[in-house]
Amino acid sequence: MKSPFNFIVRPLDGKRYNNIKKIGDVDFIVSTSEEDYKSANRYGEVVETPIGYSGPIKIGDILLVHHNVFKFYNDMKGNQRSGRSFFKDDLFFVDSEQFFMFYNGEEWTAYDKYCFIKPIPTIESYIYKPFAEEPLMGKIKYVNEYLKSKGVKSGDTVTFLPDTEYEFNIDGEKLYRMYDHHISMVI
Repeated sequence: MKSPFNFIVRPLDGKRYNNIKKIGDVDFIVSTSEEDYKSANRYGEVVETPIGYSGPIKIGDILLVHHNVFKFYNDMKGNQRSGRSFFKDDLFFVDSEQFFMFYNGEEWTAYDKYCFIKPIPTIESYIYKPFAEEPLMGKIKYVNEYLKSKGVKSGDTVTFLPDTEYEFNIDGEKLYRMYDHHISMVI
C-alpha cells in the first residue's frame, strides 16, 4: 500500500500524545487536554514512502511532524474525531509540508526549507537583559541543504527574525524550528 503523494506513518510507540512523565517509579499525566499542542506526539515512524519517491527518507525512519498530525478533535456535536491526516487504524498520511526533520537511526537531518536553532544564554553587556536566553540569536544545530550551499554550517551563531521561533524538544534539547529565510545573518 502506497500513497501517490504522502508518507504513511504511525505514531512512535503507538501513542498520539506524549503526556506522561516518569518521575522515579511513578507515571504522571501532565496534561489531559486533547487541544494541548505541547502534549501531542511529534514523532512518526515511516511505514511507506510515496509512489516514485527517491529521496533520503526510508521506511523505518522517524519524522518530526507537525503537532496536529496525530491529535484528536471534537466535532460540532462533541464527538471525538481524528484530524485530516488520519488514514486507518494507527496509520496517518503526512505530506511534505507536515514534517520538518527526519532521523535515519544515526542522525537528525533538517528537511526542505527548515533548520533548527539552539538558543544561547544571554550575552553579558552594558545593556540589562532580563532574559535567560539571548533574544533573536542562537546556534545552528541542524542545517538544511540550501543554507549549506550558502556556507552556513552546524555550530554557527546566527541572528533570526522576530516571532519566528517554533519550539521543539528534540532528544531533551530545546530547539527552534525555522524556515531558512528567517536567518538574518551569521555572526
